[in-house]
Order: sequence, then C-alpha cells, then structure tokens
Amino acid sequence: MALSNATSSSLSTRSLYTGLSHRHSNRQSSLPFHHAFIKPNLSTALHASDPSRNAAVSVKDSVVSPRSTLEWTPESWKLKKALQLPDYPNADELESVLKTIEAFPPIVFAGEARNLEERLADAAVGKAFLLQGGDCAESFKEFNADNIRDTFRVLLQMSIVLTFGGQVPVIKVGRMAGQFAKPRSDPFEEKDGVKLPSYKGDNINGDTFDEKSRIPDPNRMIRAYTQSAATLNLLRAFATGGYAAIQRVTQWNLDFVEQSEQADRYQELGNRVDEALGFMSACGLTTDHPLMTTTDFYTSHECLLLPYEQSLTRLDSTSGRYYDCSAHMVWCGERTRQLDGAHVEFLRGIANPLGIKVSNKMDPNELVKLVEILNPNNKPGRITVIVRMGAENMRVKLPHLIRAVRRSGQIVTWVCDPMHGNTIKAPCGLKTRAFDSILAEVRAFLDVHEQEGSHAGGIHLEMTGQNVTECIGGSRTVTYDDLSSRYHTHCDPRLNASQSLELAFIVAERLRKRRTASQRLA
Repeated sequence: MALSNATSSSLSTRSLYTGLSHRHSNRQSSLPFHHAFIKPNLSTALHASDPSRNAAVSVKDSVVSPRSTLEWTPESWKLKKALQLPDYPNADELESVLKTIEAFPPIVFAGEARNLEERLADAAVGKAFLLQGGDCAESFKEFNADNIRDTFRVLLQMSIVLTFGGQVPVIKVGRMAGQFAKPRSDPFEEKDGVKLPSYKGDNINGDTFDEKSRIPDPNRMIRAYTQSAATLNLLRAFATGGYAAIQRVTQWNLDFVEQSEQADRYQELGNRVDEALGFMSACGLTTDHPLMTTTDFYTSHECLLLPYEQSLTRLDSTSGRYYDCSAHMVWCGERTRQLDGAHVEFLRGIANPLGIKVSNKMDPNELVKLVEILNPNNKPGRITVIVRMGAENMRVKLPHLIRAVRRSGQIVTWVCDPMHGNTIKAPCGLKTRAFDSILAEVRAFLDVHEQEGSHAGGIHLEMTGQNVTECIGGSRTVTYDDLSSRYHTHCDPRLNASQSLELAFIVAERLRKRRTASQRLA
C-alpha cells in the first residue's frame, strides 16, 4: 500500500553545477528500515533505469545523437544544458547543503513507486482513472495540518464521486509533499521601475519583492525536505489511520461547502454508499477489511530543481535501479522537456513513473522521440502524458498526438491538465482561470479520446481544500469582484473545494456514460 508505509559574485548555472563534487557514500543506510536503498557511488553508477541495458538510449535524430556515447549516472545531467535552474551565489554553501540532503533518509520508497506504476498501467487501458491534484506551489507560510487535511479530504471526496460514476479504481496522487519549485517564463520581474529576479518557489527564493528575498538560498532546500517529510507523514496517518475509511464518506464535507448544490449531491451519494455498506454487512460481508478502512495515496511534483532531486536519488538494492526518492512520481515541465536537455537526461535514468507536460507547441514526432528516450522498453505505466493546451487546441492538436503515439506502438497514460492553458488576467490585475474554460477543456479531452478510440486516463488539477476565491465561476459563482477577498496563492490560481467537487461530478457523469455505452456494445 502506498502510504501504509552575504554573497559573492554570481556564478553561471552551468559552471556552478558542473564544478560540484558529489561524493556519495557506497555504504547502506544505518537505519534498518531503509535497507533497500544504497546511496550511489557516482564513479561506477553506469546503469539506467533498466540495469540490463548498459547501452545508452539511441533515437534516430541528430538532436539526441550524443546519447549514444553518454552513460547515465545520477549526475550525468550536468553535462547537458540545464534551463530554469537558479544561480546560487555561493558554491561551497550549495555543496554543503546538498551533502546534508544526501545523508537524509528517502522521503518515499521504491516499492511504493513501483506500485503506482502498476496502477498507472491500468489507467492506460481504461481499467483505472488518475486523480492528480494539489497546490500550484506549496509554501512555507501556509504549512499547517489543517491545510494538508482539507486538500486530502477534497481529493477523497472527488475520488468517491469518480469511482461511483466510472466504476473503476481511482488512483489518488497529490501535488503535495514536494511541489515547491516553479518554472518562470521571465527570469526577472519588474515593479515600479525596480527589476529583480523572479520568484521561483519557496525552496529556491522568497516571494517578497526585495533584493535579499530574491537571492537563491540553498538552505531553503533543507526546509523543503523537512516540510515534505512532515507532510507525507501526516498524509500516511490520514490514509491508514481510519480517517480515509469508506464508512466516513458522509463526514468528509468541508464546513464552507455544506450549503451548496455540490454538498447536497455529495450527501446523496454518501447515503447510497452507506446503504451499500449496510447491505454488505447484512450479507455477512465485513467492512473492516483494510480495503475499506485505508486508501492508497501517492505524491508527485515537477522535477525542476535538479541538484535537490539528485541528492535524493538512491539505488534500490531490491531492483538494482535508481529512484528519485523525493516523490513517487515526478514530471517534466513544458519549459524543460528538451530532448537533449539536462532534465530529460536525469529523468531517463530514474525508475519512477514519469509525467510529461505537453502543450499545443508539442510536435507529434517530438513526443514520440521523447517517450522513446524516457521509456525505451515501452513499459506500461512508466509514462503519463499530461496535456495542457486549452479546449480549442485540444480538439485540433490532441488527435495528432494520440495517433503518432499509437503508430509508434508506445503505451502511455493520457491525462488532462485543464488549468495551465486557461490562465487569464482579471481587470484587477490578478491572474485567474474561468471554471467554464476549465470544464470545456476537460470535455474536449474526453470527446477526443472517444472519437479516437483511446483511453482518457485521468485529470490533473491545481486545487486546494481552502475556501479561496482564485478561479472565477462555478455553481457558487466567484466573480472578478470576489477575487481579492480570499486570493492566497503564491503562484497560479487554484480551484476551491466546491469547484473541485463540481468538476468531479461532471467528469463522473461522463465516465458513467462511457461505461454504460461499453456495456451495451459488449
């Protein structure tokens, strides 16, 4: 089960990272319950994610031809061009921090990541559905148990709704316990004639608009590690300590959602679940089985800050493969998916399930090449393609991507991110997203897969359990005038609990129709 278990002159990013000396220990951890992980000896770490394949991945394209001579190691990404990485002003301080993190225990374990990969393989063929959600960017300021619990609770509610409608298992993956770093389209931000480096996430620099806050501080990585570990510890407790028991389904409503159409619909569904549980008990079927009292919950984040990710990469002695133990699943962003870039180089060698964010800019042939690099053995569940391009582009561009992947014979899990292609600026100057636009993209995603005969494998949302007013619309209408009342995000606007649940009901109805249609055909 997943969860039952003062500055010198600035150096360039490339010269700083390439010059670091990472001296990993070759001994096993002294903690007995971490025996399955060995810190990699980088001088001999020559295996990619499949240890039986010593030859580097070869793709028939001049862009990636250097791969034919490059053996993968946890630090081979340093030989590639790395985008979106911060310029740390003090190399010695950075190296000290990374050595400290290397000595820390892993946050997640290899077996959990393998379990998730198996579940995602089911989603690729329509036997499961992925629900991936959480903050745009986690913050140090808003770190508290209530916020973690409320987001977890909304995800539980959404999963019940989706399971009931689709009659398939729902894979619950949080953008939690590590989702700090954010890529930026502009490395600088200007206000009132003052130009400073952009805020890149709490694990890199501060969001306060002053010179000191915007200097990248490597010590923030240690704080991010401790917060991630504490968050995951609490999530484990919620998932296995009775809070997630199916018998509590009617108790998961958030107070501020209670007087709403979504709450009424959810309560009705909860009553039906209670009736089903009562029937099971009357028939002598026990409801205290672990499947009924616990749940699997996984974590994920964008693989952006490569020094941090490398420091948490461990060699799993059970499988002989390297895992990035900062999360169960990591993804490659739209701005860092260059075929011969540092991020793809790092990702190709770790055995975690991987996501690829894809916009309307993605060429179908490039997607095929990228999937081949990251999954040369075509292992089901290894690659999740997370499509983010707006409803109109979804209907035009997605079919070509699906057909190209199908022609190549590659197996991927298709997931819709309806958030990032729908960001607009409100009249007040705040970024927002319209619920109707988000819904239109989800519907377009589902429509295309029905037309193509492929499987819609899940949804990927930026959402929160807090009562925020960041996205406009929804049945409990949030207007432009409402935005400033509870606008708390540190980066991009999120769906609140009511909007998230409303979206889940709509998707569940589509899943129900898909299920009944397939039953009629059978």
